[in-house]
Amino acid sequence: MTSERSAVPDSANPDVVLVGAGIMSATLAQLIKVVAPEWSVAVFESGSAVAGESSGPWNNAGTGHAALCELNYTPAGPDGRVDPTKANTINEQFQVSRQFWSHLVRGGMTGSPKDFISPVPHLSFVSGEKGRSYMRARHSALAAQPLFEGLEYTEDQHQLAEWLPLMMEGRDPQEVVAATRSAAGTDVNFGALTRLMLDDVGNRGVNVYLNQRVHELEKETDGRWKVTVRDTRSGEHLTVRTRFVFVGAGGGALPLLQKAAIPEIKGFGGFPVSGLFLRTRSPELVSRHQAKVYGQAAVGAPPMSVPHLDLRLIDGEYSLLFGPYAGFSPKFLKAGSMFDLPLSVKPNNLGSMLGVARTELALTKYLVGELLQSRKARHKTLTGFVPTAEQDDWDMVTAGQRVQVIKQDPNSAKGVLQFGTELIVGEDGTIAGLLGASPGASTAVSAMLTLLERAFPDRTAAWRPLLQEAIPSYGHSLASDKSLLAQVRTETMQTLELNG
Repeated sequence: MTSERSAVPDSANPDVVLVGAGIMSATLAQLIKVVAPEWSVAVFESGSAVAGESSGPWNNAGTGHAALCELNYTPAGPDGRVDPTKANTINEQFQVSRQFWSHLVRGGMTGSPKDFISPVPHLSFVSGEKGRSYMRARHSALAAQPLFEGLEYTEDQHQLAEWLPLMMEGRDPQEVVAATRSAAGTDVNFGALTRLMLDDVGNRGVNVYLNQRVHELEKETDGRWKVTVRDTRSGEHLTVRTRFVFVGAGGGALPLLQKAAIPEIKGFGGFPVSGLFLRTRSPELVSRHQAKVYGQAAVGAPPMSVPHLDLRLIDGEYSLLFGPYAGFSPKFLKAGSMFDLPLSVKPNNLGSMLGVARTELALTKYLVGELLQSRKARHKTLTGFVPTAEQDDWDMVTAGQRVQVIKQDPNSAKGVLQFGTELIVGEDGTIAGLLGASPGASTAVSAMLTLLERAFPDRTAAWRPLLQEAIPSYGHSLASDKSLLAQVRTETMQTLELNG
């Protein structure tokens, strides 16, 4: 079991402090144990359990984001052509995660990888002539890429009825539809994975302290960081000192990096968005939708609004999630404060925040519309995916808070709303943090490898052989090395038991 503790000893001065017990900190702790097992590591979590925020299984869609189905990774240009570059990048990053998880499984991290990952086909689905034209172009662009080998395409309703019986029943037989399908998709329980990883490193000396909120970060004259921790139950404060801090606290990362007062955080802001999903546990409905299916966002809507209907396997129980529907709360975490957003506005990011407020009118309109939606209106959106859906079969689930990154445009004074993640690393490499949201969890290993390279550049050469043993493609491109890609695919599928 994880070395989960509620009281921090006064003598604790670890080499590394990880803030937040989510997927990012768990991944970094595991990587540190690969490259520097002698380092002492402490994890501070403000909640009463690990993976309580964005990493929790009901707080995300569990899609192993590999760009197999997410259309926002393959935008069409003015000429209608689809650029596969971003999709290749995302897919390769997920392959890196799978390799590392395989390494951990081989090392005995879990009795069965089915505890956290299972095979689920990934499909993209569109309707209308414009949608079909786009899907043809997307399939043409991706099918030529080694990483997307085996991607199927159809616009035949009879074929789609075999792939997606729940979605095709009751649909107009004259409706123009098109879809791609990849059998290589997965469903990932990132909460279970986080717990398994922290249990594993806990057996090797990593201490995880629960109910301990990091309150302040202060750089000392000797280059170390003084970390002030508050017990969330007793209110008592204590301090520890460390050589390196990683702030992996999800939406709570921005305020802590601001308190650290590092120059690199200047100009950054955050905009919180709540996620809501409709869920059904009906065995009959679940049995007729064994897939994850992504559609297209409505015209003018942001990428975060892409509708999808996902098969989930959580704690041995199957269910379907449909969404997301957006909500709004000024909290940066589900267990955060109503003052999180206003207190994050600083003189150095006010311009960025105001700039986004002026330019992102589509986002504002979208959020207002979402907030005003009735249950009946939300159900109507669902029937666009599942024409025969009955309102009483579905209940609403509140997912995790997502804090979208706001940064200053380097070419102007305007703010830019960024849909993705942003790694912040201090100039001297003693502190780092991760901001943003999707596809974060799926690409956590790549993100933390980049952190190690940027924070410890003088150690990278010595660490490379150790990392390549754990991740065979480290330092190589799977997209351009078909032999290595085939080897990696075979090994990870066998180790993670993804052969169906």
